[in-house]
Amino acid sequence: MISRQCGTIFERTKLSQEVAELQQASQVPDIWNDPKQAERTMKTLKGKERLLNELTQLIKDHEDYLEMVKMVEASELQPMVEDLLERNKKLKISLFLSGPHDSSDAILSIYAGAGGKDAQDFAEMLLRMITRFCESQDWSVEVVDRSDSEDVGIKAVTLEIHGYMAYGLLKSEHGVHRLVRLSSFNAGNTRETSFAKIDVIPLVEEDLSVELPPEDLKIDVFRAGGKGGQGVNTTDSAVRITHLPTGLVVQCQNQRSQLQNKNTALQILTSRLIKLKEQQQVEQIKDLKGPKQEAAWGNQIRSYVLHPYQMVKDHRTEVETSQTDKVLDGDIMPFIEGYLRSQV
Repeated sequence: MISRQCGTIFERTKLSQEVAELQQASQVPDIWNDPKQAERTMKTLKGKERLLNELTQLIKDHEDYLEMVKMVEASELQPMVEDLLERNKKLKISLFLSGPHDSSDAILSIYAGAGGKDAQDFAEMLLRMITRFCESQDWSVEVVDRSDSEDVGIKAVTLEIHGYMAYGLLKSEHGVHRLVRLSSFNAGNTRETSFAKIDVIPLVEEDLSVELPPEDLKIDVFRAGGKGGQGVNTTDSAVRITHLPTGLVVQCQNQRSQLQNKNTALQILTSRLIKLKEQQQVEQIKDLKGPKQEAAWGNQIRSYVLHPYQMVKDHRTEVETSQTDKVLDGDIMPFIEGYLRSQV
């Protein structure tokens, strides 16, 4: 029974207790004395309230279904059954999100790899795919930095994504993605293979274990630019920060204020350094500069084949579908669920 399954999976009583505790914490008079902590509390509360409401409504609908079974034809109940099963499936995904940063916001970067113009166009296709998925989750997406190519597509883009479980869900997209299609960027319209890399890290508000002494930072300011190098403002508001010990480089140009861009860049740098510390299997930190894998043949986690047949396949989980248009329009939850199940 769906109601019994949901009650077991999500420990409904425990979830209700957590919501009650967060609601109580949110009503403490001096909560906003620490704005960052207050924002984290409110974001977590909103996410857990949404999950509890969805679970409660699902159980209620299932009970209504049981009442209707003897009163209507089976064919009339079929759409309701399918809806209940689909909603139950989506809620189950939360079972796998128990990592230390899974409830965090996310920093997601997309880099064009091997494949020239096709790769740059593919990077923009992935940007649309990720953006549409975020919209389906009611998450907010902010462009932190973007480098457009002169002809088509993008060379690189970095997004700041705010939403409950944003990192927990999007971490499945981390890796090299491969596109196979007939290219419209060569005279022969031949079949081409191109690559793009997605990098995902949790957005960590602050961490006392990460120190950023001034002498370890090289900070450059420059004029923000738009598509084709066209200036988007007349002041040196864009900021590039290089972490000298590791060589990590972060830049931000989405705000008009140099100070805002600097603060955002420092926050992203802190998040990247925390992620580096968690990569215990990496022997030397210099191996983690930029994307960990070359966006080229042999490293792909997922392939998008548009010719000679239609297929999207995740090579880590064997999840696949022939509905390529839906995937590129943001329907990536089946791949996310497959990845999360594989990690248990």
